[in-house]
Order: sequence, then structure tokens, then C-alpha cells
Amino acid sequence: MNSSITPPVLKTKRLILRHLTPEDAAFILDLLNQPSFIQFIGDRGVRTLADARDYITHGPMSSYQRHGFGLYLALLKDGYEPIGICGLIKRETLPDVDVGYALLPQFWGQGLATEAATAVFTYGRETLGIPRIVGVVNADNAGSIAVLQKLGLRFEKTVRLSDDGPEVLLFAPEA
Repeated sequence: MNSSITPPVLKTKRLILRHLTPEDAAFILDLLNQPSFIQFIGDRGVRTLADARDYITHGPMSSYQRHGFGLYLALLKDGYEPIGICGLIKRETLPDVDVGYALLPQFWGQGLATEAATAVFTYGRETLGIPRIVGVVNADNAGSIAVLQKLGLRFEKTVRLSDDGPEVLLFAPEA
């Protein structure tokens, strides 16, 4: 893991969030193929290390260049163990930027998703000046709904992220 040479974007009490690099392919391959990731977020078709490197290059790394933000690797400060991803996403199908996150299941229930998402949300609003940040979530993902509510977001409406995609819930700041 190249955590020591890739500078952090954000630090929290327990986490470091930094840019993803192609060297993170093995972790991304594991994360994106977790049954919970496929169930709640979707199958990204990442099946090999080469696929994972392409995902990182054409997804997060492209977003850093185009928008100045993207998904970041979340690591525990203690030991630099990667636990998931968290960041800001600008989708062509949504007018707003949304906060996204996914952790390996063994790190659920410890407040780490809320800690990471809070840092990213604050960074987006205060440092990047993004006026409205939303969250999208599957209706059956109670854990992620709770994280969005802890960020102060409330259910606004259902949306589709693609023409043939399922309806998802959009959470937004209260007006």
C-alpha cells in the first residue's frame, strides 16, 4: 500500500482519506465484489486486477481531474489498513453532487462510514464550496440511510440513475 507517499485529502479522528491510485487495484477488486456492494450499490463488472485499475483510472482518477473531487480510499490511521471508499460523485444523471461510501462489511457498525462521510460532506461544502450535496441509496439499505440522516439529509424523492436502473431514494438537505 502506498499510503505513506500519497498525501491525504482528509484526516478524521480514526481515518485517512486519500486519492485512489492504480496500486489500490487489489483492494478495489475485493470491495467491488463484496456481496453487499453488489446488492446495495451494483455490479460494476470488475473481475480482474486490470478491471480494477481501469475502474480507478476512468472513475475516481478521472473525476479528480474533471471535478477536483471523487471517491477516496479510506484507511484506518492505525496501521493504514484500507477499509473502504468515500467521496463526492458528480453523475451525469443528477444535477447535484452526491456523497458516496462503501466499507468492507467487517468495518460496519463502528461509526466509520458516518465519520468518513461527515468529513467528505464538510469538505465539499466548506472547502470546495459545493452549495448542495445529496445522497442516493437503495430503499433496503437501512445502514446507509442512517448515515445520510446523520449528515442532516432527509428523503426528498425517488430517482433513477440510469434509464434502465432501479429507483433509488434521494436524500437532500432541508431547504
